[in-house]
Amino acid sequence: MSQALTIGDFSKATHLSIRTLRHYHQIGLLEPTGVDPDTGYRSYTTEQIPAAQVIRRFRALDMPLDDIQAVLSAPDLRTRDHLIAAHLTRMEASLSRTQQAVASLRDLLEHRAAPATIGHRSVPATPAAAISENIDVADALLWYPGALGELHATLAAQGIRADGAAGGMFADELFADEHGRATIFIPCHGRVRPMGRVTPTTAPAVELATIIHAGPHDEIDRAYGTLGAHVAEHELALDGPLREYYLVGPADTADEGAWRTEIGWPVFATGTTGSPMSVS
Repeated sequence: MSQALTIGDFSKATHLSIRTLRHYHQIGLLEPTGVDPDTGYRSYTTEQIPAAQVIRRFRALDMPLDDIQAVLSAPDLRTRDHLIAAHLTRMEASLSRTQQAVASLRDLLEHRAAPATIGHRSVPATPAAAISENIDVADALLWYPGALGELHATLAAQGIRADGAAGGMFADELFADEHGRATIFIPCHGRVRPMGRVTPTTAPAVELATIIHAGPHDEIDRAYGTLGAHVAEHELALDGPLREYYLVGPADTADEGAWRTEIGWPVFATGTTGSPMSVS
């Protein structure tokens, strides 16, 4: 038979603070069995202790309160288990990102930067299909694959073949102000009809100092740093959007370790920078 507990005793029994229990009551996650109409004191029963313990463990796993509510109110075991499995999958992905960040930080702290080759190339004006929008830099890694997928789908629907690796152009403001113009384009010949976000464009001619980044894009800042240092020390930098060319990317393989991205920094061609050079 269940017994009534004051909110203080229920707090001690469940290791949930009184403040937390009040909040859970307000949002309907864990409601007391009774509230005194005169004093407002809440009371619980011993039968509610297991539910409180479940909530506490889900919160220890960083499950959002809305998701916990959905789990507790799931109409059947299959729905409940699906919700829990989805959260565990998100946790595993978060753990993987944390492990990658730790490994990268250790590399930086131990100064194990691999030698990099700086190249140069002249890029002619290039007809292309493009998606161009103002975005927040925090959204770039999510925005880019969506834009690239839409471009490939549009070209396929119009029977137009790509004429080179897909590329990107990123305005200075995107880096300096965390918000600015980003353009993803696919070189192609043929009349591109505007569809959705896709429009025809011409990527301007440009002289670039270049570096190849190998691997996933969340580590690409290291290659940018190496190239930026080289340009500052050895080149005449020009204003204008930075370039990326996705030599091997999501459209080619799901293996992020196999991705290859060429980063291009606009420079003034002096006629003396034609040969690749290695930097450490």
